Amino acid sequence: MQPIHIIGGGLAGSEAAWQAARAGVPVVLHEMRPTRGTDAHQGEGLAELVCSNSFRSDDAARNAVGLLHEEMRRAGSLVLAAGDANKVPAGGALAVDRDAFSAAVTAALTAEPLIEIVREEVTGPPPEDWDKVIVATGPLTSDALANAIRTLTGEDALAFFDAIAPIVHKDSIDFSKAWFQSRYDKVGPEGDGRDYVNCPMSRDDYGAFIAGLLAGEVTEFKDWERDTPYFEGCLPIEVMAERGPETLRFGPMKPVGLTNPHAPDVKPHAVVQLRQDNALGTLYNIVGFQTKLRHGAQSQLFRTIPGLEGAQFARLGGIHRNTFLNSPKVLDATCRLRADPRLRFAGQITGVEGYVESAAIGLLAGRFAAAERRDETPRPPPPTTALGALLRHITGGAQADSFQPMNVNFGLFPPLDGRVAKRERKPAMSARALRDLDAWLATPSLAAE
Repeated sequence: MQPIHIIGGGLAGSEAAWQAARAGVPVVLHEMRPTRGTDAHQGEGLAELVCSNSFRSDDAARNAVGLLHEEMRRAGSLVLAAGDANKVPAGGALAVDRDAFSAAVTAALTAEPLIEIVREEVTGPPPEDWDKVIVATGPLTSDALANAIRTLTGEDALAFFDAIAPIVHKDSIDFSKAWFQSRYDKVGPEGDGRDYVNCPMSRDDYGAFIAGLLAGEVTEFKDWERDTPYFEGCLPIEVMAERGPETLRFGPMKPVGLTNPHAPDVKPHAVVQLRQDNALGTLYNIVGFQTKLRHGAQSQLFRTIPGLEGAQFARLGGIHRNTFLNSPKVLDATCRLRADPRLRFAGQITGVEGYVESAAIGLLAGRFAAAERRDETPRPPPPTTALGALLRHITGGAQADSFQPMNVNFGLFPPLDGRVAKRERKPAMSARALRDLDAWLATPSLAAE
Protein backbone atom coordinates (compact mmCIF):
# COMPACT_ATOMS: atom_id res chain seq x y z
CA MET A 1 0.00 0.00 0.00
CA GLN A 2 1.32 3.45 -0.93
CA PRO A 3 1.97 5.72 2.07
CA ILE A 4 0.31 8.99 2.92
CA HIS A 5 2.90 11.77 3.10
CA ILE A 6 2.39 14.24 5.95
CA ILE A 7 4.39 17.47 5.95
CA GLY A 8 4.87 18.88 9.44
CA GLY A 9 5.36 17.18 12.80
CA GLY A 10 3.40 19.56 15.00
CA LEU A 11 0.17 18.70 16.78
CA ALA A 12 -1.89 18.40 13.60
CA GLY A 13 0.68 16.40 11.64
CA SER A 14 1.40 14.09 14.56
CA GLU A 15 -2.30 13.44 15.13
CA ALA A 16 -2.95 12.89 11.41
CA ALA A 17 -0.10 10.37 11.24
CA TRP A 18 -1.40 8.50 14.27
CA GLN A 19 -4.97 8.32 12.97
CA ALA A 20 -3.89 7.06 9.54
CA ALA A 21 -1.60 4.43 11.04
CA ARG A 22 -4.32 3.28 13.46
CA ALA A 23 -6.47 2.72 10.36
CA GLY A 24 -3.79 0.44 8.91
CA VAL A 25 -2.37 2.88 6.37
CA PRO A 26 1.40 3.55 6.14
CA VAL A 27 2.62 7.11 6.68
CA VAL A 28 5.77 9.08 5.95
CA LEU A 29 5.95 12.02 8.35
CA HIS A 30 8.24 14.82 7.15
CA GLU A 31 9.53 17.23 9.83
CA MET A 32 12.14 19.85 8.96
CA ARG A 33 13.49 20.28 12.50
CA PRO A 34 16.35 19.97 13.44
CA THR A 35 17.61 20.30 9.84
CA ARG A 36 15.97 23.70 9.82
CA GLY A 37 14.68 25.49 12.90
CA THR A 38 11.92 28.08 13.34
CA ASP A 39 11.66 31.39 15.18
CA ALA A 40 9.53 29.82 17.94
CA HIS A 41 10.53 26.16 18.41
CA GLN A 42 13.30 25.35 20.87
CA GLY A 43 13.83 21.60 20.33
CA GLU A 44 13.33 18.88 17.77
CA GLY A 45 10.54 16.88 19.42
CA LEU A 46 7.28 16.27 17.61
CA ALA A 47 4.18 18.16 18.77
CA GLU A 48 6.27 20.78 20.59
CA LEU A 49 4.15 23.41 22.34
CA VAL A 50 5.53 26.84 21.49
CA CYS A 51 3.14 29.16 23.34
CA SER A 52 1.04 28.24 26.38
CA ASN A 53 1.09 24.78 27.94
CA SER A 54 -2.69 24.83 28.38
CA PHE A 55 -5.28 22.99 26.28
CA ARG A 56 -7.84 25.24 28.01
CA SER A 57 -11.04 24.08 29.72
CA ASP A 58 -11.62 20.36 30.21
CA ASP A 59 -15.32 20.80 31.05
CA ALA A 60 -17.07 18.68 28.43
CA ALA A 61 -20.57 19.68 29.56
CA ARG A 62 -20.35 23.46 29.46
CA ASN A 63 -17.31 24.43 27.40
CA ALA A 64 -16.87 23.78 23.67
CA VAL A 65 -13.14 23.09 23.88
CA GLY A 66 -13.76 20.69 26.78
CA LEU A 67 -16.32 18.94 24.59
CA LEU A 68 -13.73 18.78 21.79
CA HIS A 69 -11.32 17.12 24.25
CA GLU A 70 -13.88 14.42 25.00
CA GLU A 71 -14.74 13.84 21.35
CA MET A 72 -11.07 13.45 20.49
CA ARG A 73 -10.54 11.02 23.38
CA ARG A 74 -13.39 8.90 22.03
CA ALA A 75 -11.82 9.04 18.56
CA GLY A 76 -8.51 7.66 19.87
CA SER A 77 -6.52 10.91 19.81
CA LEU A 78 -2.80 10.58 20.51
CA VAL A 79 -2.58 14.26 21.46
CA LEU A 80 -5.27 13.93 24.13
CA ALA A 81 -3.83 10.63 25.41
CA ALA A 82 -0.40 12.25 25.78
CA GLY A 83 -1.98 15.32 27.36
CA ASP A 84 -3.93 13.27 29.90
CA ALA A 85 -0.80 11.28 30.76
CA ASN A 86 1.25 14.44 31.42
CA LYS A 87 -1.21 16.76 33.18
CA VAL A 88 -0.14 19.47 35.57
CA PRO A 89 -2.47 21.32 37.99
CA ALA A 90 -4.43 24.09 36.24
CA GLY A 91 -7.82 24.50 37.91
CA GLY A 92 -10.54 23.55 35.43
CA ALA A 93 -8.13 23.48 32.50
CA LEU A 94 -6.10 20.68 30.95
CA ALA A 95 -2.49 21.87 31.08
CA VAL A 96 0.55 19.71 30.45
CA ASP A 97 4.25 19.39 31.12
CA ARG A 98 5.30 20.56 27.66
CA ASP A 99 8.56 18.59 27.46
CA ALA A 100 7.05 15.34 28.73
CA PHE A 101 4.06 15.79 26.41
CA SER A 102 6.26 16.22 23.31
CA ALA A 103 8.43 13.28 24.37
CA ALA A 104 5.36 11.05 24.75
CA VAL A 105 4.02 11.94 21.29
CA THR A 106 7.46 11.47 19.72
CA ALA A 107 7.93 8.08 21.40
CA ALA A 108 4.51 6.83 20.31
CA LEU A 109 5.01 7.85 16.68
CA THR A 110 8.56 6.50 16.59
CA ALA A 111 7.39 3.14 17.93
CA GLU A 112 4.54 2.80 15.41
CA PRO A 113 5.73 0.43 12.63
CA LEU A 114 3.48 2.01 10.00
CA ILE A 115 5.03 5.46 10.51
CA GLU A 116 8.36 6.52 9.04
CA ILE A 117 9.70 9.84 10.36
CA VAL A 118 11.92 11.72 7.90
CA ARG A 119 13.82 14.78 9.09
CA GLU A 120 13.89 17.00 6.03
CA GLU A 121 12.43 20.24 4.72
CA VAL A 122 9.92 20.08 1.89
CA THR A 123 10.74 23.26 0.01
CA GLY A 124 8.36 23.20 -2.91
CA PRO A 125 5.19 21.55 -4.20
CA PRO A 126 5.03 17.89 -3.10
CA PRO A 127 6.42 15.53 -5.79
CA GLU A 128 3.85 14.23 -8.26
CA ASP A 129 4.36 10.63 -7.12
CA TRP A 130 3.07 11.60 -3.65
CA ASP A 131 -0.55 10.92 -4.54
CA LYS A 132 -1.94 11.61 -1.05
CA VAL A 133 -0.43 14.42 0.99
CA ILE A 134 -1.46 16.21 4.19
CA VAL A 135 0.14 19.62 4.63
CA ALA A 136 0.22 20.33 8.36
CA THR A 137 3.03 22.86 8.51
CA GLY A 138 1.15 25.10 10.89
CA PRO A 139 1.56 28.80 11.59
CA LEU A 140 5.31 28.65 11.00
CA THR A 141 5.24 27.32 7.44
CA SER A 142 8.61 27.95 5.82
CA ASP A 143 8.74 30.70 3.21
CA ALA A 144 9.64 28.25 0.43
CA LEU A 145 6.65 26.00 1.08
CA ALA A 146 4.34 28.95 1.70
CA ASN A 147 5.23 30.36 -1.70
CA ALA A 148 4.53 26.98 -3.29
CA ILE A 149 1.13 26.89 -1.56
CA ARG A 150 0.29 30.38 -2.83
CA THR A 151 1.09 29.24 -6.34
CA LEU A 152 -1.18 26.20 -5.99
CA THR A 153 -4.11 28.04 -4.45
CA GLY A 154 -3.99 31.17 -6.54
CA GLU A 155 -4.74 33.05 -3.33
CA ASP A 156 -2.62 35.33 -1.22
CA ALA A 157 -2.13 33.67 2.16
CA LEU A 158 -3.55 35.62 5.05
CA ALA A 159 -1.32 36.15 8.05
CA PHE A 160 -1.39 37.41 11.64
CA PHE A 161 0.99 37.55 14.58
CA ASP A 162 0.84 35.24 17.57
CA ALA A 163 2.75 36.08 20.73
CA ILE A 164 4.42 33.92 23.39
CA ALA A 165 4.08 34.43 27.16
CA PRO A 166 7.14 34.38 29.45
CA ILE A 167 7.97 31.53 31.88
CA VAL A 168 9.27 32.13 35.43
CA HIS A 169 11.22 29.87 37.80
CA LYS A 170 8.95 29.15 40.78
CA ASP A 171 11.76 29.47 43.32
CA SER A 172 12.27 33.09 42.27
CA ILE A 173 8.69 34.09 43.20
CA ASP A 174 8.23 35.95 46.51
CA PHE A 175 5.46 34.09 48.33
CA SER A 176 5.34 36.66 51.11
CA LYS A 177 3.38 38.66 48.53
CA ALA A 178 2.06 36.00 46.12
CA TRP A 179 -0.25 33.10 46.98
CA PHE A 180 -1.72 29.93 45.51
CA GLN A 181 -5.42 29.93 44.56
CA SER A 182 -7.62 29.01 41.62
CA ARG A 183 -10.23 31.58 40.71
CA TYR A 184 -13.30 30.88 42.88
CA ASP A 185 -11.27 27.95 44.33
CA LYS A 186 -12.29 25.85 41.34
CA VAL A 187 -10.90 22.31 41.39
CA GLY A 188 -9.98 20.84 37.99
CA PRO A 189 -8.04 17.87 36.58
CA GLU A 190 -5.06 17.02 38.81
CA GLY A 191 -5.75 20.19 40.79
CA ASP A 192 -6.78 21.12 44.32
CA GLY A 193 -8.29 24.60 43.96
CA ARG A 194 -4.86 26.19 44.50
CA ASP A 195 -3.46 25.78 41.02
CA TYR A 196 -2.41 29.34 40.15
CA VAL A 197 0.15 31.68 41.65
CA ASN A 198 -1.46 35.09 42.18
CA CYS A 199 0.40 38.40 42.38
CA PRO A 200 -1.77 41.30 43.67
CA MET A 201 -1.58 44.86 42.43
CA SER A 202 -2.81 48.03 44.09
CA ARG A 203 -4.29 50.83 42.02
CA ASP A 204 -0.93 52.59 42.02
CA ASP A 205 0.93 49.37 41.09
CA TYR A 206 -1.45 48.82 38.20
CA GLY A 207 -1.24 52.39 36.95
CA ALA A 208 2.55 52.30 36.95
CA PHE A 209 2.53 48.93 35.19
CA ILE A 210 0.24 50.17 32.40
CA ALA A 211 2.36 53.29 31.94
CA GLY A 212 5.52 51.19 31.71
CA LEU A 213 3.85 48.75 29.35
CA LEU A 214 2.78 51.49 26.95
CA ALA A 215 6.23 53.09 27.08
CA GLY A 216 8.15 49.83 26.64
CA GLU A 217 10.31 49.20 23.59
CA VAL A 218 8.71 46.65 21.29
CA THR A 219 9.93 44.42 18.48
CA GLU A 220 10.08 46.28 15.17
CA PHE A 221 8.31 44.69 12.25
CA LYS A 222 9.59 44.50 8.71
CA ASP A 223 7.80 46.64 6.14
CA TRP A 224 5.86 43.71 4.70
CA GLU A 225 4.68 42.71 8.19
CA ARG A 226 3.31 46.03 9.38
CA ASP A 227 -0.28 45.62 8.23
CA THR A 228 -0.66 42.01 9.41
CA PRO A 229 -3.55 41.72 11.93
CA TYR A 230 -3.37 39.96 15.29
CA PHE A 231 -5.72 37.15 16.27
CA GLU A 232 -8.17 38.62 18.79
CA GLY A 233 -7.90 35.61 21.10
CA CYS A 234 -4.15 36.04 21.62
CA LEU A 235 -3.44 39.76 21.66
CA PRO A 236 -0.13 41.00 23.08
CA ILE A 237 -0.70 42.69 26.42
CA GLU A 238 0.61 46.02 25.13
CA VAL A 239 -1.95 45.93 22.31
CA MET A 240 -4.70 45.27 24.86
CA ALA A 241 -3.43 48.14 27.00
CA GLU A 242 -3.58 50.49 24.01
CA ARG A 243 -7.34 49.90 23.90
CA GLY A 244 -7.78 51.55 27.29
CA PRO A 245 -6.18 51.57 30.75
CA GLU A 246 -8.83 49.24 32.23
CA THR A 247 -8.73 46.61 29.45
CA LEU A 248 -6.28 44.30 31.22
CA ARG A 249 -8.30 44.49 34.47
CA PHE A 250 -11.21 42.98 32.60
CA GLY A 251 -8.96 40.45 30.84
CA PRO A 252 -5.97 38.44 32.09
CA MET A 253 -5.46 40.69 35.15
CA LYS A 254 -9.02 40.61 36.50
CA PRO A 255 -9.10 40.38 40.32
CA VAL A 256 -12.43 38.55 40.75
CA GLY A 257 -12.79 35.24 42.58
CA LEU A 258 -9.53 35.68 44.51
CA THR A 259 -8.71 36.58 48.13
CA ASN A 260 -5.22 37.58 49.19
CA PRO A 261 -4.41 35.67 52.42
CA HIS A 262 -1.65 38.20 53.19
CA ALA A 263 -4.24 41.01 53.27
CA PRO A 264 -7.71 39.40 53.32
CA ASP A 265 -9.49 42.70 53.98
CA VAL A 266 -7.91 44.46 51.01
CA LYS A 267 -9.32 43.67 47.57
CA PRO A 268 -6.57 43.73 44.90
CA HIS A 269 -7.12 46.25 42.13
CA ALA A 270 -5.66 43.74 39.65
CA VAL A 271 -4.06 40.29 39.83
CA VAL A 272 -1.35 38.71 37.69
CA GLN A 273 -1.74 34.92 37.53
CA LEU A 274 0.92 32.29 36.78
CA ARG A 275 0.11 28.71 35.79
CA GLN A 276 2.28 25.63 36.31
CA ASP A 277 4.22 24.81 33.14
CA ASN A 278 5.95 21.50 33.92
CA ALA A 279 5.25 18.34 35.92
CA LEU A 280 7.94 19.12 38.50
CA GLY A 281 6.21 22.38 39.31
CA THR A 282 9.43 24.36 38.95
CA LEU A 283 8.27 26.56 36.05
CA TYR A 284 5.23 28.85 35.81
CA ASN A 285 4.02 30.85 32.81
CA ILE A 286 2.44 34.28 33.20
CA VAL A 287 -1.13 33.79 32.05
CA GLY A 288 -2.23 36.03 29.18
CA PHE A 289 1.10 37.89 29.07
CA GLN A 290 1.97 37.18 25.45
CA THR A 291 4.01 40.16 24.31
CA LYS A 292 6.13 41.76 21.63
CA LEU A 293 8.15 43.82 24.12
CA ARG A 294 11.89 43.53 23.71
CA HIS A 295 13.51 41.18 26.22
CA GLY A 296 15.20 43.95 28.20
CA ALA A 297 11.93 45.84 28.55
CA GLN A 298 10.14 42.64 29.62
CA SER A 299 12.65 41.82 32.35
CA GLN A 300 12.47 45.35 33.75
CA LEU A 301 8.69 45.72 33.60
CA PHE A 302 7.63 42.28 34.80
CA ARG A 303 9.88 42.61 37.84
CA THR A 304 7.74 45.55 38.98
CA ILE A 305 4.88 43.10 39.61
CA PRO A 306 4.53 42.44 43.38
CA GLY A 307 5.98 38.99 44.04
CA LEU A 308 8.06 38.96 40.87
CA GLU A 309 10.67 41.55 41.88
CA GLY A 310 13.34 38.84 41.84
CA ALA A 311 11.87 36.78 39.01
CA GLN A 312 14.22 34.59 37.02
CA PHE A 313 12.91 33.86 33.53
CA ALA A 314 13.28 30.45 31.90
CA ARG A 315 11.92 32.07 28.74
CA LEU A 316 10.91 35.59 27.90
CA GLY A 317 7.99 36.40 25.65
CA GLY A 318 8.30 36.61 21.91
CA ILE A 319 6.38 36.93 18.70
CA HIS A 320 6.09 35.00 15.47
CA ARG A 321 4.21 35.26 12.23
CA ASN A 322 1.30 32.93 11.57
CA THR A 323 0.13 32.00 8.09
CA PHE A 324 -3.25 30.52 7.17
CA LEU A 325 -5.33 29.80 4.11
CA ASN A 326 -8.64 31.31 3.08
CA SER A 327 -9.99 27.82 3.70
CA PRO A 328 -13.70 28.38 2.93
CA LYS A 329 -12.65 29.36 -0.58
CA VAL A 330 -9.84 26.91 -1.32
CA LEU A 331 -10.70 23.71 0.61
CA ASP A 332 -13.48 21.17 0.11
CA ALA A 333 -15.55 19.51 2.86
CA THR A 334 -12.78 17.03 3.71
CA CYS A 335 -9.94 19.59 3.71
CA ARG A 336 -8.72 18.80 0.19
CA LEU A 337 -7.34 21.62 -1.91
CA ARG A 338 -9.85 22.28 -4.67
CA ALA A 339 -7.07 23.18 -7.10
CA ASP A 340 -5.15 19.93 -6.40
CA PRO A 341 -7.25 17.30 -4.55
CA ARG A 342 -4.27 15.06 -3.82
CA LEU A 343 -3.34 17.67 -1.18
CA ARG A 344 -5.11 18.01 2.16
CA PHE A 345 -4.45 20.66 4.76
CA ALA A 346 -4.64 20.29 8.53
CA GLY A 347 -4.01 22.30 11.65
CA GLN A 348 -3.62 26.04 12.12
CA ILE A 349 -2.81 26.65 8.48
CA THR A 350 -6.51 25.93 7.80
CA GLY A 351 -7.59 28.86 9.98
CA VAL A 352 -8.40 27.16 13.26
CA GLU A 353 -6.85 28.68 16.35
CA GLY A 354 -5.56 26.77 19.37
CA TYR A 355 -3.64 23.60 20.11
CA VAL A 356 -6.68 21.37 20.45
CA GLU A 357 -8.44 22.73 17.38
CA SER A 358 -5.26 22.25 15.34
CA ALA A 359 -4.92 18.64 16.47
CA ALA A 360 -8.63 18.06 15.83
CA ILE A 361 -8.32 19.00 12.16
CA GLY A 362 -5.25 16.75 11.98
CA LEU A 363 -7.34 13.93 13.41
CA LEU A 364 -9.98 14.41 10.74
CA ALA A 365 -7.50 14.84 7.88
CA GLY A 366 -5.71 11.63 8.86
CA ARG A 367 -8.97 9.70 8.96
CA PHE A 368 -10.16 11.16 5.65
CA ALA A 369 -6.88 10.37 3.85
CA ALA A 370 -6.80 6.84 5.29
CA ALA A 371 -10.37 6.18 4.15
CA GLU A 372 -9.49 7.25 0.62
CA ARG A 373 -6.40 5.05 0.65
CA ARG A 374 -8.67 2.12 1.54
CA ASP A 375 -10.94 3.04 -1.39
CA GLU A 376 -13.66 4.30 0.91
CA THR A 377 -15.56 7.56 0.88
CA PRO A 378 -14.63 9.83 3.79
CA ARG A 379 -17.55 10.92 5.98
CA PRO A 380 -17.26 14.22 7.82
CA PRO A 381 -18.58 14.12 11.40
CA PRO A 382 -22.05 15.58 12.02
CA PRO A 383 -22.12 19.38 12.37
CA THR A 384 -23.78 18.89 15.77
CA THR A 385 -20.42 17.67 17.12
CA ALA A 386 -17.49 19.89 18.06
CA LEU A 387 -15.35 18.19 15.41
CA GLY A 388 -18.02 18.66 12.77
CA ALA A 389 -18.86 22.25 13.72
CA LEU A 390 -15.20 23.26 13.57
CA LEU A 391 -14.68 21.49 10.25
CA ARG A 392 -17.78 23.04 8.72
CA HIS A 393 -16.69 26.51 9.79
CA ILE A 394 -13.38 26.36 7.94
CA THR A 395 -14.71 24.55 4.87
CA GLY A 396 -17.71 26.71 4.08
CA GLY A 397 -19.48 27.85 7.23
CA ALA A 398 -17.45 31.04 7.43
CA GLN A 399 -17.55 33.89 4.95
CA ALA A 400 -14.54 33.67 2.64
CA ASP A 401 -14.30 37.44 2.20
CA SER A 402 -13.91 38.03 5.95
CA PHE A 403 -12.41 34.73 7.13
CA GLN A 404 -10.38 34.91 10.36
CA PRO A 405 -8.92 32.22 12.67
CA MET A 406 -11.46 30.76 15.08
CA ASN A 407 -11.44 28.75 18.29
CA VAL A 408 -14.17 26.16 18.73
CA ASN A 409 -17.25 27.64 20.43
CA PHE A 410 -20.92 26.82 20.78
CA GLY A 411 -21.77 29.57 18.33
CA LEU A 412 -20.55 27.25 15.56
CA PHE A 413 -23.10 24.54 16.47
CA PRO A 414 -26.59 24.19 14.96
CA PRO A 415 -29.32 25.32 17.38
CA LEU A 416 -31.14 22.76 19.50
CA ASP A 417 -34.55 21.49 18.49
CA GLY A 418 -37.24 22.78 20.79
CA ARG A 419 -37.03 25.19 23.69
CA VAL A 420 -34.34 24.65 26.32
CA ALA A 421 -33.67 26.84 29.34
CA LYS A 422 -30.65 29.06 28.78
CA ARG A 423 -28.60 27.51 31.59
CA GLU A 424 -29.17 24.05 30.10
CA ARG A 425 -28.34 24.85 26.47
CA LYS A 426 -24.64 24.08 26.61
CA PRO A 427 -25.07 20.77 28.47
CA ALA A 428 -27.82 19.83 26.01
CA MET A 429 -25.60 20.69 23.03
CA SER A 430 -22.79 18.65 24.56
CA ALA A 431 -25.00 15.64 25.20
CA ARG A 432 -26.32 15.81 21.62
CA ALA A 433 -22.79 16.11 20.29
CA LEU A 434 -21.51 13.03 22.11
CA ARG A 435 -24.52 10.95 21.04
CA ASP A 436 -24.00 11.95 17.43
CA LEU A 437 -20.24 11.43 17.64
CA ASP A 438 -20.62 7.92 19.01
CA ALA A 439 -22.98 7.07 16.15
CA TRP A 440 -20.49 8.51 13.62
CA LEU A 441 -17.59 6.55 15.10
CA ALA A 442 -19.66 3.35 15.03
CA THR A 443 -20.49 3.70 11.32
CA PRO A 444 -17.72 2.68 8.91
CA SER A 445 -16.69 4.86 6.00
CA LEU A 446 -18.63 4.24 2.82
CA ALA A 447 -17.10 1.78 0.36
CA ALA A 448 -16.35 3.30 -3.03
CA GLU A 449 -18.75 2.34 -5.77
